[in-house]
Amino acid sequence: MRVVLLGTAAAGGFPRWNCACAQCSAARDGKLPARTQECVAVSGNARDWWLLNASPDIRTQLNATPALAPGPGGTPVRGALLTDAEPHHVMGLTGLYGTPGLKVYASPPVLAALSPLRPLLERDAPWAWADSFTEDGFVLAGGLVVSAHALGSRVPGHLPGAADDRWVTAYRIEDLASGGVLVYAPCLGGWTPALDDLLAGAACVLLDGTLHAAGEEDTAVRVTRGRTPSWHLPVSGADGSLAALARHPGPRVVYTHFDSANPLLDPATDASASVTGAGAEIPPDGTEFVL
Repeated sequence: MRVVLLGTAAAGGFPRWNCACAQCSAARDGKLPARTQECVAVSGNARDWWLLNASPDIRTQLNATPALAPGPGGTPVRGALLTDAEPHHVMGLTGLYGTPGLKVYASPPVLAALSPLRPLLERDAPWAWADSFTEDGFVLAGGLVVSAHALGSRVPGHLPGAADDRWVTAYRIEDLASGGVLVYAPCLGGWTPALDDLLAGAACVLLDGTLHAAGEEDTAVRVTRGRTPSWHLPVSGADGSLAALARHPGPRVVYTHFDSANPLLDPATDASASVTGAGAEIPPDGTEFVL
């Protein structure tokens, strides 16, 4: 399985267009690498590629990735798997319209939330839409077997919606040829027993790295950006994801979805050193690996 990290930043990217914090300013000055909004591409055969989430930066991301360039037979992108209905994870679908035969997998509440967009997305060519919570999982072109797992009932703030623990999901993706297993959970409100189960036998976990520490987004930052307190599980602390991952020494741990206030964006910080020192990775956009 080939895995390409097309983007690794949280909503708004890095630097955020409307933020003048020290880190965003450093990125504008070229002192820290810029990052586009979180999105991943995976393939089991290097010919059929699937997007994990659909970033608003998708055009830039696809054009920057030679493996995803269109050829004589058209685009190698076959569709997308969505973890939630947050705008920075679904609005990239609007940049893919006009491509026939794309298939989008998502949970039932996310599919319902996207229904008003379907006339726009399918105005030139029909797409297929599928419930990711099929009982025995599903098989993607290219030899990947996928199962979806509920992680949280947080309804996106811009949507009305009933409580459903499938609003936020993780995916377990297995390559039938190599046996490599990727767990993809870029949006995580708290550690759950389901995650412990998913990590058993996994080769790699792509995990929510939005915040390094609880309370990182202080009141001043939230007011400046018009933000609300974060829902995301922090990386550090006794109850953070890094401590939970200590129970799972097997998988390669790769963090993604970094908020612009996160000190992990600066490799010179103690925060970054503590995470990499524990064996986890803080990769830039464009990172590729094979499982």
